[in-house]
Amino acid sequence: MADKPVLSDPITLRVPIDILEDIEKIAEASERSRSWVIVRALKYYMINEGSDILDIRKGLEDIEAGRVHDAEEVFAELERLSRDDAA
Repeated sequence: MADKPVLSDPITLRVPIDILEDIEKIAEASERSRSWVIVRALKYYMINEGSDILDIRKGLEDIEAGRVHDAEEVFAELERLSRDDAA
């Protein structure tokens, strides 16, 4: 059996009425709570768009910290490796 996730304190969220109505319909149809439906939707967001945003933020942090490689050096190394593989 999977461990239950650690939950935050309750939060307040305002959503447009039409979205809330759809959430309630989905919750009822799937015999789940509104919270379950909302958390599931947030997980999908985090896997897709949210992940992209976090990756960009990490890249910007790497640049600020100087964790970068010169593009010309990278291309030269790839070219060298390509020649070595062809030999």
